Amino acid sequence: MPLSIAAKEVQRVMTFCNACRYCEGYCAVFPAMELRRTFSGQDLNYMANLCHNCRDCYYACQYAPPHEFELNIPKTMAELRLETYREFCWPNGFKGLFKRNVLTVVLATLVSIIVIFGAMFMFQGKEIVFSIHTGSAAFYKVIPYIAIVAVSAMVVLVVIFVLVKEFETFWHRTGGSLMGFLNLRAHVIALTDVLRLKYLEGGGLGCNYPDEQFSMARRWLHHLAFYGLASCFGATVMAAFYEHILQQTPPYPFFSLPVILGIVGGISILFGTSGSLYLKIKLDRVPQTGKSVAMDLGFLILLFMVSLTGLILLVFRETSAMGTLLAVHLGCVAGFFLTAPYGKFIHAIFRYAALVKNADEQMQAKL
Repeated sequence: MPLSIAAKEVQRVMTFCNACRYCEGYCAVFPAMELRRTFSGQDLNYMANLCHNCRDCYYACQYAPPHEFELNIPKTMAELRLETYREFCWPNGFKGLFKRNVLTVVLATLVSIIVIFGAMFMFQGKEIVFSIHTGSAAFYKVIPYIAIVAVSAMVVLVVIFVLVKEFETFWHRTGGSLMGFLNLRAHVIALTDVLRLKYLEGGGLGCNYPDEQFSMARRWLHHLAFYGLASCFGATVMAAFYEHILQQTPPYPFFSLPVILGIVGGISILFGTSGSLYLKIKLDRVPQTGKSVAMDLGFLILLFMVSLTGLILLVFRETSAMGTLLAVHLGCVAGFFLTAPYGKFIHAIFRYAALVKNADEQMQAKL
């Protein structure tokens, strides 16, 4: 299969870098590069997703623009990464969603909110939607329990299935082997790298992000968003435990474990996403592609809205605004899940796969 324009540019850049090797200590891309003398399409797709866009290499490179060689690793890697998102999309007919990703995110979220509002008015009536509901099972007076569980389960299961299919496609089309995937030690190393965000350390001083100054800001903001999501997931699990094991129906008291985890996670996400948005606005645009920035902004704003609407719902859950806020929050959550396989979230899946492959091949190289 012939290489795309983006892949050819990454191939050109990597050929120069493999001769120079000045940046070999910055991230996982350069040790992976050094294992190769030539670069196939599979290699290029793999290394593009192994790149964490820390951008240290760009500012350290003596051949970066305005040099005539014009080596711009972050930009070329980002362009090929976007291409892999589209090409490895499942089903393949949905790959156009990546081209107008902000519009996709906005429409998915708005339609979800409208559908939820419509269903509430149709089946419950405006009197119930705009009334004050307190005490046990207050949420279920607005949206029945079976409706929340059935729709949520269906959406989550479909999204998980699609993400697994996209992971599988990535793995096969980057040359991953079955034995490599079954290498449990490689998964442990990759998971450790993810939890530490090891490759947002750059060469140890942090990323050159948003400009040429070294900074750990991007790493810490990623930690806030990531562990905020983990805390919110923990809140959901604990809420299920309270309801199905302890037989306590929501909404729960402010000082209950599900609510505390939700508050901590929500606030963490707010700080993580708003800080990341600020960095995106201040970003040096030369080592970056505009399409990638737009996708990032859409994802960050939606995640911010999921968190914000959840916290506002918590504050006003005993008022007549609860029904409206519940619909908006659930609509934002639905928009987040529905667009997860077709937006920025997919970078987490592909990057984890790339880290597993990297850990496996580095282990094999030492044998």
